[in-house]
Amino acid sequence: MPKIFSSCLLFILSFLSAARAQDKELLSRIKTISAESKGIVGVSILGLESHDTLNYNGQSRLVMHSVFKFPIAMAVLNLVDKGKYKLDKKMKVGKGDMHPNTWSPMRDKYPDGAELPLSEIIGYMVSQSDNTACDFLLKKIGGPKVVEEYIHSLGVKGIAIKASEADMASAWEVQYTNWAKPADLVYLLDIFYHGKALSKQSNDFLMQAMLATTTGPHRLRGLLPKDAVIAHKTGTSPTNAEGLSPATNDIGIITLPNGKHLAIVVMVCNSKADEATRDAVIAKIAKAAWDTYGR
Repeated sequence: MPKIFSSCLLFILSFLSAARAQDKELLSRIKTISAESKGIVGVSILGLESHDTLNYNGQSRLVMHSVFKFPIAMAVLNLVDKGKYKLDKKMKVGKGDMHPNTWSPMRDKYPDGAELPLSEIIGYMVSQSDNTACDFLLKKIGGPKVVEEYIHSLGVKGIAIKASEADMASAWEVQYTNWAKPADLVYLLDIFYHGKALSKQSNDFLMQAMLATTTGPHRLRGLLPKDAVIAHKTGTSPTNAEGLSPATNDIGIITLPNGKHLAIVVMVCNSKADEATRDAVIAKIAKAAWDTYGR
């Protein structure tokens, strides 16, 4: 027995040592890649089966931008689960709700307004990052405070949601009021993936919407195989006259070649690099995680 125990202990210690070396190497790669951003990069990675974690600036408060549409969708679907709304129930989106001068495929398709099922409006907000759909839903459920309180009620405290898309567009500094710590966003992804907050129907619906995301093709998805399964949500700020970009983000769940799953958050904040470089930083970090944990 002592020999068997000793062999098992040596195997465990060897495994843990290899895992630590693997994580140390990945952190070193992330640090090197992040330097290309000329800004602050926050990364949080969580093995959804193992719950092993890796963080780089994981506790930094970084600007979210449209990443906040993921928690907004969770808050709306929570109200669906409570019976306040139904996914197939049509809602009247008026012409006055179709804000000009903002990213809105929904407005482009329905410039005079329309009656749309809630499922379609959420789809626009999540899959296409539609700002009109986002602000319509925020107004419908009672504003940013409702979303923030819901997310905090799940035990995720490092996320602040104070402003709508219209609010953020009204003054440069307002975008900084919607922030998140990468480690808290990855925790929210973990809650979502394991179905700890929403019903199975709502969870499945949101997962499909994130799998259908069309924005940020050169970010998490950029260097991974074309058939890689990625459910994600991007966030992108404007760039000011000095070339400063407060937010270039992508968060999501990646299915690895070995069948396991990674929750990953990569946020590039206050960067002076161009968009292609910022996107490439996210893509390179995702590829490094894929190579490290996908074996």
